[in-house]
Amino acid sequence: MKARLAFSVNDLAETRFAVSPMWEVVTSCRVLAGATVADPHRGWAEQVRPRLAAAGLDRGWLADMVPSAGHLPDFLNPTTASHELPDELAAIEAGDPERVRRDLDLLSGERGGRLSPRLRNLHRDPRTYLPRVVAEIEAYWELAIAPYWARIRSVLEADVFHRGRQVAESGTARTLDQLHPTVRWDSGGLQLAQRHCAITRIETGAGLLLVPSVFAWPRVLTRSVPSEPPQLAYPARGIGVLWESRRHAPMDALAAVIGRSRALLLAELDSPASTTELAERSGLSAAGVSQHLTALRAAGLTSTHRAGRTVFYARTGLADALLTAQV
Repeated sequence: MKARLAFSVNDLAETRFAVSPMWEVVTSCRVLAGATVADPHRGWAEQVRPRLAAAGLDRGWLADMVPSAGHLPDFLNPTTASHELPDELAAIEAGDPERVRRDLDLLSGERGGRLSPRLRNLHRDPRTYLPRVVAEIEAYWELAIAPYWARIRSVLEADVFHRGRQVAESGTARTLDQLHPTVRWDSGGLQLAQRHCAITRIETGAGLLLVPSVFAWPRVLTRSVPSEPPQLAYPARGIGVLWESRRHAPMDALAAVIGRSRALLLAELDSPASTTELAERSGLSAAGVSQHLTALRAAGLTSTHRAGRTVFYARTGLADALLTAQV
């Protein structure tokens, strides 16, 4: 199956890249919807699934709407100016009810005319139920994406930087041609083979929004909605090393500033962990770990994320930078 997205000079001029939190939400839900999770995301899924189950999010709105294959609801990936999560969530909540109904009709068609009671309510009254969808997305983000966002975002931004430099050195056409093996630039248009969503220039806005994604791998996904620029989500470069444990040089310099125990805890937070887990891994007392984590959070070096009764700690981007600076 192939599709072709035509480009005018104006379309090329309005082609841009963006990092989108909602694309990571939707594509990560698709990863979790599968019966098995392949590398490179298996370790992430093993950590996240128990948290989502404890919060009941493994059987919520997103689980109903995001299948392991087939149509992804376009209203979950709105085009916004900033593509920060609050702006994307606001756009979802204020979305066009008819857009929501069309997406749900497509899901219903793929499921033999069946929708869950929850999705039937959303179809009947989007204005009432979209705020509930948004509330669940916020809860999902806190458990499944936020603890890892500093690491994910660094990969996405590195990809955008690389592509931007490639545009400057070689032009937009060559950059588009090298996004993915199934995407090819040819005679003023973008050829897409084995696409997983429809994409067309008919009735859409000018340009193209290119969105690197870690969870879209290994596929290219598209969004085509009237009056808005088409979107193409493609696997970001560097996914293969995204979840690898980061080895750090001896932390004498950092330990001299924040203390050896706190430096050790930061190094142990390659993946989010609870106070109990950190105490077991570091050899420190649970009370001492809790005290150190409170101080690290106050300094902006850790963040907290709750799953049921358990609080998980994660390194922030600032902490990653401090550790990396010593290597």
